[in-house]
Amino acid sequence: MYAVIKTGGKQYKVAAGDKIKVEQIAADVGQEIVLDQVLAVFDGADTRLGNPLLAGAAVKAKVLAHGRGEKIRIFKMRRRKHYQKHQGHRQNFTELQIEGIAA
Repeated sequence: MYAVIKTGGKQYKVAAGDKIKVEQIAADVGQEIVLDQVLAVFDGADTRLGNPLLAGAAVKAKVLAHGRGEKIRIFKMRRRKHYQKHQGHRQNFTELQIEGIAA
């Protein structure tokens, strides 16, 4: 059994026991959260799709850690114009352990 959820503007395919990194969520480490924006649930031959969200479905997850991703380096340059710009970015994330899917 697995589900497709939406959080942080992205969609993730999750199953019970999975560990995923999502956009930062304001929750404490060890806290259990409920992700209620479920787009679809697949259970063998049984498929339930939402329009756009599935009513009554939820995914329970536990917050494992907060952190920052790899550094992204941005370099912009215009040739022959003496223009160079350097910039870096590290995105914050929350690591989740999927506990179960309630459809």
